[in-house]
Amino acid sequence: MKVSLFITCFNDTLFPQTGKAVVEVLERLGHEVEFRTDQTCCGQMHNNSGYPVEALTLVRRFVDVFRHADVVVVPSTSCTVTVRTAYPRLAAEDASLLSEVEALIPRVYEFSEFLTDALGLEDVGAYYPHRVTYHASCNSLRGLKLGDAPKALLKAVKGLDFVDLPAIEECCGFGGTFAVKNSEVSTAMLSDKMRAVLATGAEVVTAGDNSCLMHIAGGLSRLKTGVRAMHLAEILACTEAGV
Repeated sequence: MKVSLFITCFNDTLFPQTGKAVVEVLERLGHEVEFRTDQTCCGQMHNNSGYPVEALTLVRRFVDVFRHADVVVVPSTSCTVTVRTAYPRLAAEDASLLSEVEALIPRVYEFSEFLTDALGLEDVGAYYPHRVTYHASCNSLRGLKLGDAPKALLKAVKGLDFVDLPAIEECCGFGGTFAVKNSEVSTAMLSDKMRAVLATGAEVVTAGDNSCLMHIAGGLSRLKTGVRAMHLAEILACTEAGV
């Protein structure tokens, strides 16, 4: 299958290793991955901050870039939710654009969702001999309703010691600009999340969103806990040959 990778501006700018990991996993599974260099932001920041006109410009750009893609894979639950839920509303007054958005949405998948739902896989041939816990982002839980799919992928990794995260349904406190506008509340929520992570005894906390992981990793680093944060794709990209 030919897969178009939408890397997201957050990953492109701050966490390029995530995109590389997605490519490694998909190519290992026999798929051809393409990166369309004229892609930009999905418009999530603009839409969430009350700038629908600017967000609509990015909806048009996304459609222009990916309208002929066989399938689009996104290593971010929040960006995937933006495409699925915000795009139809933003494009509602332009019948032609709305039609294209509705035709494209069924071909847009979050990374773990693509592996489990579209490909029907759990074991992707990964090896990662570490104790790992999984943080479910708000968008994965309530936006995409991924359920236990990411956990199933992790549990199938050879050598990995998976441990459930207490109070997994609770937000980490990032929420984009929420962490800036409501820093005290955000910090309190982060403290709860860090306590839960530390209670597992995990060496690594993983998730499908680098935004949440950046927030959690920052707190864990400041406390010098030694717990690392890694995107799910980075763990799934690891193999015995690479150890």
